[in-house]
Amino acid sequence: MRSASGTWAVISDLVANTVAQSSALSRDEAVQAMSAAEAVGRMLIAAGHLQQHPITLVAGKVHCEITTVSGTAALTLEENLSPVPGAAGADDFTIHLPSPAPLQEQVQEVADGHARLSDAVPPAPEAKAANSGPLIDREALRRAVTQR
Repeated sequence: MRSASGTWAVISDLVANTVAQSSALSRDEAVQAMSAAEAVGRMLIAAGHLQQHPITLVAGKVHCEITTVSGTAALTLEENLSPVPGAAGADDFTIHLPSPAPLQEQVQEVADGHARLSDAVPPAPEAKAANSGPLIDREALRRAVTQR
């Protein structure tokens, strides 16, 4: 269990460390963007909005949705605070902040104040045709079983 400020610091480190994997991007720029969003980020955390609406980091092929958990559920889940792999080839990044109804104006103001922040809906993650679809072809498996 952490305070909203402590939680924001952990989220900021996760974003910065993920972005830092790319030689074309600056960890400092990610830190500056997260610092610019700190006040609204703490409000999103304290009000429980990050439990349903993630902060989304888009950096090249990385599409990282960051949510929080509170209450007793926080005691049973394991945190994943390792940098998200795959950002090494990124040449750009954007941090998409959720914009729930009571904080829309504050989020928009913060997003307008830094080029790496956005209050827009994040783009859908890239999906390659070879990787899309179910891992198990249930229909083919059913046919194989019924043929025996």
